[in-house]
Amino acid sequence: MNKKEKKIDLWFSIGSTYTYLTVTRIKDTVKKNNININLKPFNVRTIMLEMDNRPFLPSKKIKVDHMWRDIQRRAEIYKIVVPSLPVPYPLKNMELANQIALLGVNEGWCLEYLELTYHNWFINKLPAGEDENLILTFKKLNINYDEIKKKALKNEVKNNLIEQTQIAKSKGIFGAPTFIVEKELFWGDDRFEDAIKWYKNNNN
Repeated sequence: MNKKEKKIDLWFSIGSTYTYLTVTRIKDTVKKNNININLKPFNVRTIMLEMDNRPFLPSKKIKVDHMWRDIQRRAEIYKIVVPSLPVPYPLKNMELANQIALLGVNEGWCLEYLELTYHNWFINKLPAGEDENLILTFKKLNINYDEIKKKALKNEVKNNLIEQTQIAKSKGIFGAPTFIVEKELFWGDDRFEDAIKWYKNNNN
């Protein structure tokens, strides 16, 4: 019997700023390293608030300013599009954006949705989760946005996101993006390569 192949679980939450870096380079990274990724949407805001981690307070302006500059620097290193500032932040409709991502996982277009919705948010300055962003995103995907929005707003999908968030919490996830290989947790876009190395070293 063949040993069961492990995969890297990417737990992401649209609304996380550093996830832009992961989403924008994930296809090339997956192809280059010949790895398998499972996409796992959740609501990081719920977990952060439960931890009394409130990143948007005026008193944290210095930290927020550093975050944006850090993202710009890392984008330059990765040779991906560097966002100009300001980027609309935080998101008002974070839950809807992630409910749609759940649909995308089930229907097979989640990764393309992530790439487009983050590009429209960071580069075109259209907040993810809002109609202007989503209409443009689903036009590119050639998918009927009105139908997607109706499905995403159903209680079943809302409850699924709540359940996903509880699962994330049970795994010890406290931020996004988070990569999990079996029981090993790697937090942050800058730990993507560490997760890949661990995956390769333990998948032989």
